[in-house]
Amino acid sequence: MIDLYLVRHGQTYFNYYHKIQGWCDSPLTPLGIKQAEATRDYLQEAKLQFDYAFASTAERASDTLEIITAGKMPYQRLKGLREFSFGKFEAHDETLNPKPPYGDFFKQFGGESQTEVEERMYATVTALLKDVPDNKKVLVVSHAGALMNFLRRALNSDKPLTGKHFGNCAVVHLGYDGKKFTLLEVADPARDVKVEE
Repeated sequence: MIDLYLVRHGQTYFNYYHKIQGWCDSPLTPLGIKQAEATRDYLQEAKLQFDYAFASTAERASDTLEIITAGKMPYQRLKGLREFSFGKFEAHDETLNPKPPYGDFFKQFGGESQTEVEERMYATVTALLKDVPDNKKVLVVSHAGALMNFLRRALNSDKPLTGKHFGNCAVVHLGYDGKKFTLLEVADPARDVKVEE
C-alpha cells in the first residue's frame, strides 16, 4: 500500500480578490504562507516523512510544497497536476462561474471539460505512483478543482469528501494498492489560521 497525501495550495491574491484562477497564476498571500506553515507543522507533528513529492507547475503550488517540506526535499513539477483550465474566464470575477458540476461549460470558451480534468489528473497521479514501492509516502500539491475531480474519479463518487470544500492547505490522505484508492483521512490544519490586518 502507498500512502498518498493530496494538499491544496495556500491562499493566493486571486483567491483573496475572488478571481477565477485556473492555468493563470497569482502568488501566495501572507495568509497563504501561514496556511502552508500550519500544514507543515501538522505534518511534522504527525512525524510524516515523504519519500516522493510532486507539485503543479503553478507557482502557488510549488511555493506551498517548498514551505511544507521546509525546502529540504527535491520534487518534480508536473503540468498534469495543473488546475482546471477556465479559458476566457481566467482572471475574471468568480461571480461569472456557473454552479458545479461544470460539465462542458468552459470548453466553448477555450477551457477544459470536467471529464478532461478528471482524466488528466487520474492519468497523471496513477502514472507517478506506478513505480513507487509499497510502504512509501507521496506528497502531491495541486489545486481544489483539479484535486476534487481526481477524487471523484479515484473514489467513484460525485461527493468524495461528503460535500466538504477542499480548503486552502487541506490534506487528504489516500491509500493506493496499485488498483484501488481508499480514503483514509481528511484534515484541515490551516482552517483557523489568521494574519493580523
